[in-house]
Amino acid sequence: MTGIPATMSAIDPAGPGGPEVLKPVERPVPAPGPGEVLVEVGAAGVNRPDVMQRMGLYPPPPGAPTIPGLEVAGRVVSVGEGGDQSMVGQAVCALVAGGGYAQYCVAPTGQCLPLPPALTMVEAAAIPETFFTVWSNLFERGGAKAGDAVLVHGGTSGIGTTAILLGRLFGLKVIVTAGSAEKCRRALEIGAAEAIDYREQDFVEEVKRVTGGAGVQVVLDMVGGDYLPRNLACLAEEGRHVSIAAQRGAKAEIPIWPVMAKRLTLTGSTLRARSTEFKSALAAELKREVWPTLEAGRLKPVIDSVFPLEQAAEAHRRMESGEHIGKIVLEVS
Repeated sequence: MTGIPATMSAIDPAGPGGPEVLKPVERPVPAPGPGEVLVEVGAAGVNRPDVMQRMGLYPPPPGAPTIPGLEVAGRVVSVGEGGDQSMVGQAVCALVAGGGYAQYCVAPTGQCLPLPPALTMVEAAAIPETFFTVWSNLFERGGAKAGDAVLVHGGTSGIGTTAILLGRLFGLKVIVTAGSAEKCRRALEIGAAEAIDYREQDFVEEVKRVTGGAGVQVVLDMVGGDYLPRNLACLAEEGRHVSIAAQRGAKAEIPIWPVMAKRLTLTGSTLRARSTEFKSALAAELKREVWPTLEAGRLKPVIDSVFPLEQAAEAHRRMESGEHIGKIVLEVS
């Protein structure tokens, strides 16, 4: 690790709390093990799980760093034992299980993807977490295919805007919910087919109206709680409900007869604790199916705001405000 410093600046709170606990501290630069690379971080994405981790509600999986941050973009500066030395110097973005809020971060080699030349470092850092999540849940678990109508809650979140972008790319009719007329307008600009203001409209009735009573093939849900039975009412026959978070509660009452009558499937997943093998396979699929469009500059993530690493607290306040549209990113000097 010649030329690499022994310590780095990182955000690594000593305990749970509000955004104010996110202060820069000095930490040892991690060393990559076999099958890993060390990335000098240029930018790191901010995601809802980071907020939950900060609050003490989503601890890192065993072996993951306590430093938050699930996605980075930067340059490979060293490789672990037996690794491909030709990767040194390459610009990459990577999905990681933690450690992104720092000047250096270890990433599994298979979870690194080449930084598309049409994207900035900030834009590339906004890709891995949401693209991996939407790909694995909307397209794989949900089985969405060209011509399908899908309902996505949180339409202007990082997940929501990614679902709109990838949905358009693969021929889906993406119907989203959002919490204001302005957010609905932005969702339509980004490419949603329909946008429902859930504060002013009954999304179940609106979905029935815009689908001519047929319903949607897939619901991608991050809300949970009392939304679940309402989501099931939105599904067409053979529809799939995919849960990826539970912001309104982890318990719900499910009406069984509609599940039987419409032959519905209820599924869901988390990403962070999945194996490196699973995530590497996802990376390979994204590289094959999505990367050419990114490399050609025809697809870019929606960026809400950019903060320097030392202002991670402000980035979290922005996310908790619920006012963001698209991704929040930390720029690392």
